This record gives sequence, structure tokens and C-alpha cells, in this order.
Amino acid sequence: MEDYEPRVVAMLCNYCAYSAADLAGVGRIQYPTNIRIVHYLCTGKVEIVHILKAFEAGADAIFVGG
Repeated sequence: MEDYEPRVVAMLCNYCAYSAADLAGVGRIQYPTNIRIVHYLCTGKVEIVHILKAFEAGADAIFVGG
């Protein structure tokens, strides 16, 4: 289990968390390759269906940041 890397889907708000992730990219700060970012205008728009579809597609964890 040492090689196990969970697949994480990060659902990020445009004005808060996504801006921070974008700033990290501009600063050439790397984050793990097992994280996939989904850009939302607002995390209030994240519905349970989006989360369930991410799990169906193989995500091990969901992070909603806003």
C-alpha cells in the first residue's frame, strides 16, 4: 500500500480557492499529480450530483473549497 495515491477531485470557487491554486501555478509551486481541479464560479453551485458523478468516475476523495 506504499504506492497508493488516492485520486482527489478539488471543486474550487473562482474567487477564493481557485485563485490560490492559480497563484501557486504562477509561482511554479507544484501540487500532487493525483489532484484534479474543477473550476466553479461559486461553490454554492456544487450539487450532490456533481460529487456523486466524481465518485462514479473513480475519485477517492472530494475537496470543496470556497
